[in-house]
Amino acid sequence: MKDLKYLAAYINPLIALAGFFLGGIATYFNVIFVFVLVPIFDYLGPNSTKNLDLEEIESTKKNKLFDWLLYLNVPILYIVLFFYMDVLQTQNLSSFEIVGNIFSMGIVIGTCGINVAHELGHRKSKIERVLAQILLIPALYIHFFIEHNKGHHKNVATKLDPASAEKGETLYFFWCKSIIGGYCNAWKLENDRLVRNRTRSKIFKNKMVVFSVVQLVYLTFLFLLVSWQIFLAIVFAGIIGVLLLETINYLEHYGLRRKLLDSNRYERVQPKHSWNANYHFGRIVLYELTRHSDHHYVASKKYQLLDHHENSPQLPFGYPLMMLIAFVPPLWFKIVDSKIS
Repeated sequence: MKDLKYLAAYINPLIALAGFFLGGIATYFNVIFVFVLVPIFDYLGPNSTKNLDLEEIESTKKNKLFDWLLYLNVPILYIVLFFYMDVLQTQNLSSFEIVGNIFSMGIVIGTCGINVAHELGHRKSKIERVLAQILLIPALYIHFFIEHNKGHHKNVATKLDPASAEKGETLYFFWCKSIIGGYCNAWKLENDRLVRNRTRSKIFKNKMVVFSVVQLVYLTFLFLLVSWQIFLAIVFAGIIGVLLLETINYLEHYGLRRKLLDSNRYERVQPKHSWNANYHFGRIVLYELTRHSDHHYVASKKYQLLDHHENSPQLPFGYPLMMLIAFVPPLWFKIVDSKIS
């Protein structure tokens, strides 16, 4: 039964759906859940550093339930998106309700979409990697599949990685640096791959070209299907999802740097190069994303197997509260900078 704890990750889309149909203040229930209730549950609940023992690791590895919990996010994401569009089309919503629905849908795109795509994008199975790309479409961020796996994981905690924030860098500057830098890096990484494979001239061998076409088809379909106002609401929800991702990127590696060795190569990625947060409820609703140190240490390890490392830096609060703190740079610097050695 303890394996079913990850069903808690579905609370988020269920609250979003409830908000769509109830209207009024309920359209903000998802925002309240993520940024008020989750921090409260994190504070009241355990901050567990316990790792699985060898017997638990073996049984957990073989349990396909953990994979299916991820796969189900594909239909869930698109069902929530369908009802989001339907409510916007059929209901006479106030501006207050529209804004609430945009933020609620954006949170679903960030969690059920980008976060799950992040996990599946590291898998070796071609089907799982395609599912990751499908989950990134509503965020208009399919290039994340390339940049995160081939760029970020290689260059994390160095000046070469736009998704690793430097000490003293504000969240708002980081958003621009990471979004623009990540997109440009994805094109460069794909171009370099084609040059190595001597297929540069074959345009549709370029994944970035294919991803761009997919996103253009998606946007064109939406533009023809709904009014321009609803079209913008869908795009804005995707932007919210991306900003949530980039805010998490900001706090995951802020101020942490790998040493440049005499060989002019950076030291190997260690658990000390990522911030961790072991607050139990926040861990399970994000599929253990907050055990980020072990994820970078062994990127192929599945979420249910991630370990706590004693030498990994620990955030003073869980991810949702740290995200809110990051929105206020002076407060962020005061709390976090002193913890960087």
